[in-house]
Amino acid sequence: MDKSLPLDGHGFANGHVTISALPPMDRASLRAGSEATAALSNTLGVGLPPKITAVEASGDRAAICLGPDEWLVIGTQGAGLAAACGTGTFSAVDVSERNVGLSVSGPRAAVALNAACPLDLSAKAFPVGSARRTIFGKAEIVLWRKGEDDWHVECWRTFSTYVFGLLEEGAMDAALSA
Repeated sequence: MDKSLPLDGHGFANGHVTISALPPMDRASLRAGSEATAALSNTLGVGLPPKITAVEASGDRAAICLGPDEWLVIGTQGAGLAAACGTGTFSAVDVSERNVGLSVSGPRAAVALNAACPLDLSAKAFPVGSARRTIFGKAEIVLWRKGEDDWHVECWRTFSTYVFGLLEEGAMDAALSA
């Protein structure tokens, strides 16, 4: 199946912020109690962190804890994350077609993100390796700080052009205030 993205060909860079659409990925939304997390971690090849906002990454996979029993697991296209989970006392839903990933990087990336995100994105409040579900303008996103100036944004496909446009405006404003 062709997993073309609505943002194919979109990109932005101004020397302060770079925004790019990430390639298609497999994604699974997991809901599980503590009794199922060890087996799911082994099956998926990445630990399911117990702490909300924590991220575990292993190879090409990452698990983001969004709630006390909720994770977003991301991997390379074709990984079949939800199907790999099998059956049990948990829910694993393939959300690969629902979400789109964006990379936002550069020395003013946090300023660009703060144009439409109300969170404190300072390194103290939002350290590298953490993630949050939040809003960006009027769209829900998952925001993951992968590095000091390197961010991963997950949003619903239907909001991706809106989110990209707001990011682009934020990046232009961030350059003006540099």
